[in-house]
Amino acid sequence: MRSMLGRMVSFGVIPAVSLALGCVGDASNQGTENSVNAVSGSPELYTPDPDKGAKDQIASLQSGGAAADADLIRKMVATPQAVWFTQGTPKSVAQDVHVVMSRAQNQGMPVLVAYNIPFRDCNGFSAGGATNAADYAAWIDGFASGIGSDPAIVILEPDGLGIIPWFVAFYADKADCQPADANPATAAADRFAMIRAAVARLKQQPGVKVYLDATHAAWLGVGEAANRLMLAGIDSADGFFLNVSNFQTTTNSTHYGNWVSSCIARSEGFSWWNPAWCSGQYAPNANGVYVVDYSDAHVQSVYNDFSWGPAGKTHFVIDTSRNGQGPWTPPADHPTGDPQDWCDPPGRGLGLRPTLETGKPALDAYLWIKTPGQSDGSCNRWNPQGGIDPVRNVMDPTAGFWFGDMALELAHNAVPAL
Repeated sequence: MRSMLGRMVSFGVIPAVSLALGCVGDASNQGTENSVNAVSGSPELYTPDPDKGAKDQIASLQSGGAAADADLIRKMVATPQAVWFTQGTPKSVAQDVHVVMSRAQNQGMPVLVAYNIPFRDCNGFSAGGATNAADYAAWIDGFASGIGSDPAIVILEPDGLGIIPWFVAFYADKADCQPADANPATAAADRFAMIRAAVARLKQQPGVKVYLDATHAAWLGVGEAANRLMLAGIDSADGFFLNVSNFQTTTNSTHYGNWVSSCIARSEGFSWWNPAWCSGQYAPNANGVYVVDYSDAHVQSVYNDFSWGPAGKTHFVIDTSRNGQGPWTPPADHPTGDPQDWCDPPGRGLGLRPTLETGKPALDAYLWIKTPGQSDGSCNRWNPQGGIDPVRNVMDPTAGFWFGDMALELAHNAVPAL
C-alpha cells in the first residue's frame, strides 16, 4: 500500500524502515528472471466474480463501440485475484467467507484478505476496522470458521505491520502513526498481540496458509521489516507478503523479500545480532541522504553482506497486480508536499499473472491481491485541503470503488500484455 517516504527521512529507514534479509549467492541468480509459468496464469487459483463497476464498464464500452477495450477489461477480471473482507460481524464474515469457499470448490485455491484490524490505515483513506482487540479476535474467529477445512491463502492485514499505532521504528524519535484514541503505552504491543493471535486461530484450519505484512521494496528498510515480522510471530505463519496495493517491480520485490528472509534468519540464528544492522535497499547518495538503491552494484553488495550466517528460510509472496510498469515518478517540478505516489498513479500496468509456480525457492506465489481497477482513495496530492487529483484532474473514487479510467490504463499497459 502506501509509502511514507515523503514524510520520513532517516538512516535508510524512512523513519521506520531499515530491514534486511540474509541470502547467500550472487545477485544475478537471486530471482531476477521471470518464470514461464508466472506469465501464463494459474488454474490453481480462484477467480472471483468481477466488481460490479467492472461489469458496468464492460457494458458501457461494448455499447459505445469500444469492443477492444471491453475485451481487455474482461480479460483483466477473468484473472485469478483476491477477495477482500473488511467489515461485518463474526457471524456475517463467517457466512461471507463460506460463500467464497463454496464457490471456489474445484475452481482453484482462493486468496482471502483479512483487513479489519483496529486503527486500520491509521485513520487514512482506508480507515476502519474492529473497535477493539476482543472484537477483532471474534471477527477473526468467524473469518477462520468460514474457511473450514479446504485450502486457502490468507493475506493477513495489509499495512498491519507497516502502519502501527504508536510504534517507534529503528532510528526514529517518535511514532509516525499517533491516533488520539489509542493508548500510546500499549497500542503497538496490542497490534503485535492481535496479529499473533490471529495467526494462531487461522492456523487451526488445516488448509490455510497465512502471510504477514512486510510492506514493499521501497518502504520499510530490511531490518525494520524483519524486526516487525518477528515481533508479530512470523515463525508461526507461512511467510510474508509484499507490494500489496503498490507498484514496485517484481525484480526489486524479489531482492527485498530475499533480504528480509535472510535478516530474520540471521537475527534468530545469533542472539547478539540486532536486525537494525541488516543491510538493505537504502544507501547514501552523493549528498549523504539515504535513498532507495536497487542498482546492480548495491544489490550485489547486499547479497555479499548476507553471504555468511544462516540462509533465509522464511517464504514470501508478491502482489503483481499493478506493477507491470513499476512505480510512478512524480514530475520533477511538482509542488511541495506529499505526491501520494501510491495513490491511483497514472500510467501503471498489470503485472505478472498469478501463479503458484515461480521457480524461486523462497517465493511461493505471484498473486493479484489488490483488485486491479479499484481506487486507492480520493487522492489529493500536494493539496492537504482536499479537492481533485491534480494529476488526473478528476475526483478519484473512494478507496475500494471502481475507477474506470485507471482500470483501462492498467489493462492497456499490462506487462506481459493481456
